[in-house]
Amino acid sequence: MTYFDRSVGLKRLANEQYDILVIGGGITGVGVALDAASRGLKTALIERDDFASGTSSKSSKLIHGGLRYLQQGEIQLVYQALHERQRLHRNASHLVQVLPFMIPILTKDGVVSKKIARALGSALWMYDLTGGWRIGKFHRRLKQKQALAHMPTLPSAKVSSAYVYYDAAADDARLCVAIARTAAHHGAVVVNRCGVKTLLHNSDGNAVGVRVSPIDAPEFDVRATVVINAAGVWADEIHQRDTNIDPESIRPAKGIHLTVPWKLVRNDIAVVIPVRSDKRSLFVVPWVPNGDGTYQFTYIGTTDTDYSGSVNESQCSSDDITYVIDALNASITNTVTRDDVTAVWSGLRPLVRSSTGSTLKSKTQDLSRKHKIEHSPSGMISITGGKLTTYRRMAQDTVDVALAQLGHKARCRTKRLDVIGSHGFSSKNLGTTESHLAHRFGSETAAIHEIIAARSNLAEPLINGLPYLKAEAIFAVRNEMAMTLDDVLSRRTRALLINRRATLNQAREVAELIAPDLGWSAHEIDKQVASFVDICAREEAAGAVTEAEFLASNA
Repeated sequence: MTYFDRSVGLKRLANEQYDILVIGGGITGVGVALDAASRGLKTALIERDDFASGTSSKSSKLIHGGLRYLQQGEIQLVYQALHERQRLHRNASHLVQVLPFMIPILTKDGVVSKKIARALGSALWMYDLTGGWRIGKFHRRLKQKQALAHMPTLPSAKVSSAYVYYDAAADDARLCVAIARTAAHHGAVVVNRCGVKTLLHNSDGNAVGVRVSPIDAPEFDVRATVVINAAGVWADEIHQRDTNIDPESIRPAKGIHLTVPWKLVRNDIAVVIPVRSDKRSLFVVPWVPNGDGTYQFTYIGTTDTDYSGSVNESQCSSDDITYVIDALNASITNTVTRDDVTAVWSGLRPLVRSSTGSTLKSKTQDLSRKHKIEHSPSGMISITGGKLTTYRRMAQDTVDVALAQLGHKARCRTKRLDVIGSHGFSSKNLGTTESHLAHRFGSETAAIHEIIAARSNLAEPLINGLPYLKAEAIFAVRNEMAMTLDDVLSRRTRALLINRRATLNQAREVAELIAPDLGWSAHEIDKQVASFVDICAREEAAGAVTEAEFLASNA
């Protein structure tokens, strides 16, 4: 698949002129690259680390309208998000699955009382009318027995009934890589591990490209007519390199998740649980299906708190873990402890700072999830804010602005553009193993079978107890630009986010598996394993200290 070949991409970056250069390989950046390339613009994208290595691999993995945004009066945002949810469900049918959500009505000491339940019912009707119906199902009310059947660990004495409504979910990192590859398939040059050193300006002060510093090659210049800053929480950093002024336009909000064994929770659908201490809610989402209605794991999140530390190192603190565990234990009959937690992850949302200035009086959960597009004096375009679900619309709006700057006209083509793997995909009559592969690779599943046909041992589990096959790791380094052990274990698969200890125990085996394809020596294998061990150690150390202690130690 030479269209997604990094070495070829680096040569092209150094020798060709581009209409559009996108900085940032998260969901927004790859979305912009796909939109621009599909309109016929000569497009390049560079990413300092790995695709989705920031926020785009650490979300709640939900493709949704945002029910709570209705309560904030963001009706237009919800309408747009639900429209985009439907488009993504169609365009990436193998990656995006419908997911039912249950909101229990707790009558005793509960956040959702009967009075609030009536208002919630009205909100759900508005959600359906705003666009929730597009998924093919309306919300409904459940009786107590039906609610407990979906989550038997709920306290039966407190549950009177529940509501079920429908949204969708997707592996965020997988989606991001698939869109990057789709952009490349449409002609974009897409390269990871290639950071921005400086921005280039002509004699008039206009941004005309960047000087890049690949991890494995000398620095060189990339020339483009329009530069687009889609760097997420790093957008202000790019803007500062352009203008020497820190715009402070981003207000990072930290969201964390915990993974626990499913048997402790036993929810067969996603459940929204209340947090009595601050009247917020957490999602409890079943993960890694067994194929018989049960699951291996459940993840719980997300928090939504201000973050003042380095955006390069966001971690789950002891405070975060305590908050989520306490909220979960207050809503179930079992007791979950820290020892039960198999993995954690932390991400930073690149929220747009309030127009009222730099005040932090408003809570991050109250800030709008709308996106914002701005020009710097050099003509660089910056896209900030937004959310995973609306990435396509964000990209469309950004490329519309870029086209106006270029003086061109071209119709957006992504509303009905298949993401790689979705063309010809069907989920009918799939067994458990085949379903796992099909919902990750779609119509490319045959390529996994070809790898296994060449070496039968590649059908074995990559990590014991997890559904990933060794062949998936080989596919990742051959076809998905995975360059490090962490790329494979954190993003091409989600092993680290599911079970850190099990993944760490087999990290060396995985490194040795992918080494021949990546040309690693014994020394490089040791280096990759040591780096991954360090990643896991930093996660574990952060979880043992308070947020203040963590920030102080990383100041």
